[in-house]
Parts: sequence; structure tokens; C-alpha cells
Amino acid sequence: MGQNYYLAVDIGASSGRHILGHREKGKMVLEEIYRFENGMDKQDGKLLWNTRRLFEEIVNGMEKCREQGKIPVSMSIDTWAVDYVLLDKQDQVLGDTYGYRDGRTLGMDKEVYRILPEERLYERTGIQKQVFNTIYQLMAVKQQMPELLERAETFLMLPDYFQFLLTGNKVSEYTNGTSTQLVSPVDKQWDRGLMDMLGYPKGMFLPLQMPGTLVGSLKEEIRSRVGFDCQVTLCASHDTASAVMAMPVAGDEGCYISSGTWSLMGTELSEAICTPEGRKSNFTNEGGYEYRFRYLKNIMGLWMIQSVRHEQKDAYSFARLCEMAAECSDFPSRVDVNDDSFLAPASMTEAIQEYCRKTGQKVPAAVGEIAAVIYQSLAQSYGQTVKELETVTGKHFSRIHVIGGGSNAAYLNQLTADATGKKVYAGPKEATAVGNLMAQMIQNGEFAGLSEARKCVFESFEIESYEPQGRWK
Repeated sequence: MGQNYYLAVDIGASSGRHILGHREKGKMVLEEIYRFENGMDKQDGKLLWNTRRLFEEIVNGMEKCREQGKIPVSMSIDTWAVDYVLLDKQDQVLGDTYGYRDGRTLGMDKEVYRILPEERLYERTGIQKQVFNTIYQLMAVKQQMPELLERAETFLMLPDYFQFLLTGNKVSEYTNGTSTQLVSPVDKQWDRGLMDMLGYPKGMFLPLQMPGTLVGSLKEEIRSRVGFDCQVTLCASHDTASAVMAMPVAGDEGCYISSGTWSLMGTELSEAICTPEGRKSNFTNEGGYEYRFRYLKNIMGLWMIQSVRHEQKDAYSFARLCEMAAECSDFPSRVDVNDDSFLAPASMTEAIQEYCRKTGQKVPAAVGEIAAVIYQSLAQSYGQTVKELETVTGKHFSRIHVIGGGSNAAYLNQLTADATGKKVYAGPKEATAVGNLMAQMIQNGEFAGLSEARKCVFESFEIESYEPQGRWK
């Protein structure tokens, strides 16, 4: 019997990867076979996604499977949250495909709250207020281009759209759907009453399906091009939902930080917490695998250091930036990493300097000082967030699991242990791709369920640990 390969297409805001996974001697083995750049395009003052180019890259990576003679039995696509396409009756994309950092949602929260106050909206959906959530993006469409909503036949989140292009079948996945702020945490389906209130055409939303649902086989034109057929299966297509699946221990034993462009810090719950305390602390109840709720806070993450690195013409590796930050560890200034000024500044370096100037703190000048402010401010935010998390949930966490690309930032991991006073376990680095693969492998019978798959993750990947050293200032 041949080897069963599974393909995870993991597309982040700055890059995408095709990762083949299989089991060997009981362990999960990963192989990156293709990588491509991603980013929002600036066009006429708008920040847009080039979905045609992204889909071309998806197919390009699939061709690499054929070239290497490793044909997947199934594949699945995950991406970031909240962004979407509207399709007309001919399944053509209506208008532009906006990126979440675009400024069109400015003030749209107030338009929504005129119809349903913020407190009531949180009670109803349990989702953290972020001005780029889909609910506010759709309000921008309603206000600025209402004819698009009138012509819209189908609403699809981006992974669902790409999988439609692969198979010809339209299926909406649950975990990414919850990021829209339009889903009920009680019945786990679209809140069509809320859509009526807001004037969004509810007929364009398809029933939400769970990870593990089969989407279908490849269309003939795709099969001809890539040289094989395989099943397309829903993973937890919100990349954080896939990453949290890969946490190498049961959720009730710790909390997690899914560390990448964003830092998502939280825990797993069986029921949503839609209390005023949760809203005031800005926690969200995003959908997870098997209807677990990812009770978390969305924190500005490594986007800040990524931006600074680009402003330095990528002259320094992330490892070197960590070293430079460590050399400036006594630099005293801190910023609120969630301040809106850091969402999409023309210059991240200048935004940090201006924040320090306005708040009467010492202004960082050298790159190491800027990096130190970022890393120490992130750790400070993690320390505050875990206290809030324990207060609102009534739980005590002895450990923090750092998963995703940021798990290899040893300096930040140690700062996190010191700032929280908790043991930090870091890894796996490829958590999102691993979670994507886990959903496919569970569906195909490679694992009996999530617990068995998580145990395999713990045994398959290197997990580093960091003890708090009691020196946090």
C-alpha cells in the first residue's frame, strides 16, 4: 500500500506555502514543496488582494506534487480571517476584493451601532470589536456601493472561494465564518435575524459546514493542469483555528498564543462567554474545531517587527533583531501594541517613535531600541491579557503554548515567561499547516480524533520550554 500524502495550502497575509504531510513510524512528517509571496496591492488608494494571482499560485504549488511524484489523497486551504468575495449569478467576483487593512471601514462601526448597540451585538455574537471585521466591511459596501449587494448571489470567505475555483462546489466553512461577527454562538449558524436588521441580503450566505466536510474532487481543467485528482476537504480554514488544533496538549491544561503577523492569545472553551466583562476586555469567541470556542484576544503581533525589518530593507534577520533587542533590553519605553496607529502606518518606526514622544517616554532611535520596545511591549501585553483571561474565565493557567511562526523567537518567548510568570512551551512552528493536515487526516481515518492527533503532534515536533526567571520590570 502506498504512502498517503495530504496537502495543506496555508496562505498568510505576507506569504503562502504548500506543505505535504504524511505519517511515518507513527510521527507526522512535513515537507514544504512550494512558497510564494503575498501582500495587499495598493491601487488608487485602496488595499486589495489579487485573488487571480493567489489562485494561480495555489495551482502552481499543486503542480509541484506531480513533479515530485507525491500525489495527495486530499488537500485543503486556510487563510487569514474576515476577507471575502461577493459573486454574481454567473459566479463572477463583484467589485474589488479588499484587504482588511483598507481604510473604507472607518466609521462603519458607528453605522452598525446605530442599528444595534455594541453591547447588544457582543451579547448576540460574542465576537471582539475590530473595525475590519466583515460585518463592518459589508456596511461599507452598503453605504458606498449598495448596487453590489443588490447583485450579490453568493458570499464566500477567501478559502471557500479558492476551493470553489478548484472544485466548482460552493461550501462555507464554520471557523472562518465566525470571524465575520455575523454568526450565532448558540446555534453555530449565520444569524439571519441580524442580517435582516443590518440590511444584508441573507440569501447570499450558505449554511456553515464543519472542518472535515468534503468539498469535492478537482474540476477537469484543474486535473488536466496539475496531473492528478484528489479530494478537497474543509480544514479549520481560519488559520488561527488550524493553529490552535495543533496545540500539543489538551486546551484545558493551558492557554495559547498563536504567534505570527497577529498574536492570538486565549484558551479553548465548550461554551461562548458573551458577558460585559469579556466585551470590555475585548475577548472574542471564535469558532473552533468540533465547535470548541477559541476564547481569545487579538493582539497586534509580529507585524510590527516585520514592518520595521522591511523599513530596514530586510538588512537584518529576525534572529539578529532579537539579538539587537536583547542588547537594548534596559531601554525603558513601552507602547500599547493594540493602538490603531500601528495597524497600517506609512512607517512603523516613526509610529513607534511618535507614540513614545506623545506619551512622554524616551524616544528609541537605534534599530535595537525599536526592536526592544516592540518585543517588550508585546510581552507586557501578553502579561496583561493572561490576567484578564484568568479573571473572566475563572481558570488558572500554569503554562502558555506559543504556536506558529513566532514560536522560534527565543528572546520573545523568554520575555513572555518573565512577563506572565508562567512556563512557556514553544512549538510547533508550522502550527497552522499542521492543524490543516490534522483535519484532513482525521477525516481520512489516520487519527481517531483530535486528542490522538494532538498527542502525535507532541511526539512529532520539537517543543522548547522556557521558565520564568523573575526579572520582569
